[in-house]
Amino acid sequence: MGILGIIYMIAGYWAVGETIYANKIRIGTAQNLFLSRFILGFAFGFILIPIAIIKKIIMH
Repeated sequence: MGILGIIYMIAGYWAVGETIYANKIRIGTAQNLFLSRFILGFAFGFILIPIAIIKKIIMH
């Protein structure tokens, strides 16, 4: 895992927040909230990152 892996994980985490959890209020422990977003970002980042970027471009 190099620098690209770290960038992918950060971008995936961001993309989950911009797509799946956008405009949602989540209740739970900090660990649960972080891990669920991190795991979804890692697993589906290749799909969610482009969608989040396109969404950001269109909305601004």
